[in-house]
Amino acid sequence: MAHLRESAEKALKMLRTLPRVQLSNIRPNPNSKKNTKRGRAQHSGDKHGAGNKGSGQRQNYMRLGYETGNNPFYLRFPYEPYYKGHHLRRQYPPISLLQLQVLLDTNRIDSKQPIDITTLCNSGLLRLQPASMEYGFQLTDEGIDRFKAKICIEVQHAKESVIAAIERNGGVIRTAYYDPRSLQAMVNPSKWFEKGVPIPKRLLPPQDAVEYYTSAKNRGYLADPEEISKERLVLAQKYGYELPRIEDDPDYEMLISQKDARQIFYGLEPGWVIGLKDKLIIKSKSLPEEQANREEKS
Repeated sequence: MAHLRESAEKALKMLRTLPRVQLSNIRPNPNSKKNTKRGRAQHSGDKHGAGNKGSGQRQNYMRLGYETGNNPFYLRFPYEPYYKGHHLRRQYPPISLLQLQVLLDTNRIDSKQPIDITTLCNSGLLRLQPASMEYGFQLTDEGIDRFKAKICIEVQHAKESVIAAIERNGGVIRTAYYDPRSLQAMVNPSKWFEKGVPIPKRLLPPQDAVEYYTSAKNRGYLADPEEISKERLVLAQKYGYELPRIEDDPDYEMLISQKDARQIFYGLEPGWVIGLKDKLIIKSKSLPEEQANREEKS
């Protein structure tokens, strides 16, 4: 009896120290398994929760741009005036002096020939899309310390430092404008010639670009040649290098080669039809005024 009494007291003492039975401390019996109820549809075994199939895949979300309400966020915020007309601005994809030097070193481009948009696109490494408002290339000063070539190049935009780098090596640079139709012919000349249509006449620059392409500082193709000669000397004095004499250069004819204001390709006049299959050039009867004037002077 004494033994039973001691056991009962120990049991009561243990019950006093144990917590009360609550939902938070109830655990299932060992080896017990809860039977899950299976549904009756295709995804009956899937759970409807985050990251799983179920109600989430049939939920309707608002389309992109809508947060709450009926107005998208781009209508609920103030209007940005500088964004107006962005799709009409002319774009000039960049090409650096380092890229140009690599093209020359790998014989992708011949330094003994004038370089223009057609030459750069024919290298196979540069692309121009006139349909996307790309009006030509701009020459950047990346790799200006490594550029050592003497070239005659025509681009659409160039900074003062780039002009100085090319003229320091004895080269010539010009900035010229081309309209979208002329660019289509220059980007892929063989495709244009296969059409059997005449070479188009280059249009003059629009009003907002006239000032740039008539400036001798920018080496514009519509600038006065005498003013360009003066600016070449001024730029050489500004950057501290001796200006090479183009007149004494053995490649003088290549360096002074320049297109007419209405001309697109070197050696080809507007209005001519190029037959690639027959290897013929069909010249127009009515010559351009500039070409007629040149023939009369000669």
